[in-house]
Amino acid sequence: MKVLSKELLFPKVEEANPDGLLAIGGDLSTERLLLAYRSGIFPWYEANQPILWWSPNPRMVLFLEDVTISKSLKKVIRKQEFTVTFNKNFDAVIEQCACVKRAGQQGTWITKEMICAYQKLHKLGHALSFEVWRDIVLVGGGYGIDLPEQKVFCGESMFSLESNASKVGFESLINRCAGENYQIIDCQVYTSHLERFGAKEISRSSFMELLTQSHSAY
Repeated sequence: MKVLSKELLFPKVEEANPDGLLAIGGDLSTERLLLAYRSGIFPWYEANQPILWWSPNPRMVLFLEDVTISKSLKKVIRKQEFTVTFNKNFDAVIEQCACVKRAGQQGTWITKEMICAYQKLHKLGHALSFEVWRDIVLVGGGYGIDLPEQKVFCGESMFSLESNASKVGFESLINRCAGENYQIIDCQVYTSHLERFGAKEISRSSFMELLTQSHSAY
């Protein structure tokens, strides 16, 4: 496993171990984070750990041409009980993603250091949030890294304080990405929640080809 230095350089993703762990150390500077995402790599670690960098195989992705919206979710959307905005309150979204309890998790991987790093990315236009509101109350949302040149959105985390809130927000994110001719939303690793939207696992090599081909096409 590669131990990163101050040099802005990652090993080849093929050097990751069977779990997808590629490297350890480094920092969460804007430059390193953008290099990571553009190279098919993302940070994922807990507060008591060093920074861990991952490039899993297989990779969970949602092809926008293959999106599936369930009948029940369509019904919720038609009721218009929620309002969805983009980039209205990034700070509140990432804070909620960090503190909302999740089944099977003892703590959060969204550390204070990570929150600060992604807030900087947002201010520079590289990180995007969506917010889901019931009237004036924030009840759901999510955030991720936007790679417009590669036509890829890298989803990081979502939260929901009401049933279906994050699903409604994610559907709006899908529509936004599709309207800008994005090809995929990178979901990183498998979850049944994302599978219900049509996301599927592909090989790491196929994912890297998508990043390379889309980048060269625009």
